[in-house]
Amino acid sequence: MSAALSSRSGLIEPHGGSLVDLMVPAEQHEALVAGADRVVECSDRNACDVELLVVGGFSPLRGFMHQDDYNAVVAGNRTTSGLLFGLPIVFDTSDSSIGLGDRLLLTYQGQNLAVLTVESRWEPDKVREAQGCYGTTSLEHPAVRMIATERGRYYLGGRVQGLALPRRVFPCKTPAEVRATLPLGEDVVAFQCRNPIHRAHYELFTRALGAPNVSANGVVLVHPTCGPTQDDDIDGAVRFQTYERLAAEVSNPRIRWAYLPYAMHMAGPREALQHMIIRKNYGCSHFIIGRDMAGCKSSLSGEDFYGPYQAQDFARDHAPELGMETVPSLNLVYTEEEGYVTAEHAEARGLHIRKLSGTQFRQMLRGGEEIPEWFAFRSVVEVLRSAS
Repeated sequence: MSAALSSRSGLIEPHGGSLVDLMVPAEQHEALVAGADRVVECSDRNACDVELLVVGGFSPLRGFMHQDDYNAVVAGNRTTSGLLFGLPIVFDTSDSSIGLGDRLLLTYQGQNLAVLTVESRWEPDKVREAQGCYGTTSLEHPAVRMIATERGRYYLGGRVQGLALPRRVFPCKTPAEVRATLPLGEDVVAFQCRNPIHRAHYELFTRALGAPNVSANGVVLVHPTCGPTQDDDIDGAVRFQTYERLAAEVSNPRIRWAYLPYAMHMAGPREALQHMIIRKNYGCSHFIIGRDMAGCKSSLSGEDFYGPYQAQDFARDHAPELGMETVPSLNLVYTEEEGYVTAEHAEARGLHIRKLSGTQFRQMLRGGEEIPEWFAFRSVVEVLRSAS
């Protein structure tokens, strides 16, 4: 049993010490909706944030951050109370008539999701936010472009009262539901991914169970994000189907499968910290952190916005404060002689490495070419072909 685990419950404690549940009892819904001052439709990103607030994925937050906490997180990845947070959690709007005290009925695709009581309203310095959170002000960074061109002029903070969770193609278990499936007194390793699952992913997270800092009977929670990501990423509903197909084929009692309604920022180090905090709330004591996790490139120069190990180092440095441990992602390659091995092993033995880039893979999919099974599971390829 890892030192990260709580001896009281057998699972790691949520961030801040308690798992938040902001869902209001059904008998109070009618009065809550009737008391709203106006209706505000959520964007896809807003809806992800509302859901994670309501179910406790962002514990211990009980609503969107106020201006002081927003400023503190932008400046130093901590709230005013000193609590670690990778990125600020705010609700955006371009409606200048919304004022303090207003009660907003948040809707999404025909659903009443929650009521937000506005307790803080401000016009953010988005240049400062971009530099603080993403380390750049370049519009070539997808999140800088997002806050500059998609988010509204004003940010709102305040208490959230949940009415319903978004109806999604991919069902997302709550932190409480995931925790109920986890073994007590054992390490739980989180695997985050924003892509369809490929053979190398499977090799990576199953081998992580053999890491020296993971207990012998520990489990891995395969927990991909299925919310909005970069524009050229495969749609979340399709990504979800690839994991479902593989989960149906794989019988391994040390693997748990669930999905996260999270909107990616591609924020490198800050995003790595954010993902660790979220997975801690879902019951994970360990986090697999890949090389250049949540990184991105300039679409003009092709240069990376973050160093190859920047996210790993940042996450590792903050893990002790979270009571978690990181599991560095193995740099696996496929070899003709021995299958998947570490790059170091392949180089030392002079093995022949086979490579297939994401661009080549997509071209082969579109062209109807045969995809090698060492790269992608046949069932996953079927899902991707049918969706293209």
